[in-house]
Amino acid sequence: MTEVNIKSEITITEKAKGEIFRIMQANKVPANYGLRVGVKGGGCSGLTYTLNFDENEKQGDTIIESENIKLFVDGKSLFYLMGTELDFTDGLNGRGFIFNNPNATKTCGCGESFGV
Repeated sequence: MTEVNIKSEITITEKAKGEIFRIMQANKVPANYGLRVGVKGGGCSGLTYTLNFDENEKQGDTIIESENIKLFVDGKSLFYLMGTELDFTDGLNGRGFIFNNPNATKTCGCGESFGV
């Protein structure tokens, strides 16, 4: 287990934190669970983001903590997510989490996949 300062790896906006807490409460996700943030192959640009709640860290995870939110990030995903800001929008163009990723050199039109 490696613990890091959230500012050096992945940051979470206040709006995203509020939505994470809202989802946890609405779905009765236990407070000890963490949010697993990752990247997997797929989508029209090559890679897609993943988000889900997980009870336990896995071997090789980096744990990033910020204001009672624990992120689990596997090593491969962290490589692609360094410096990313996790945000949330509920505007006219849709509702959902947004990854502002400085490593993405291309994204698809829907914003759900990216390439480096």
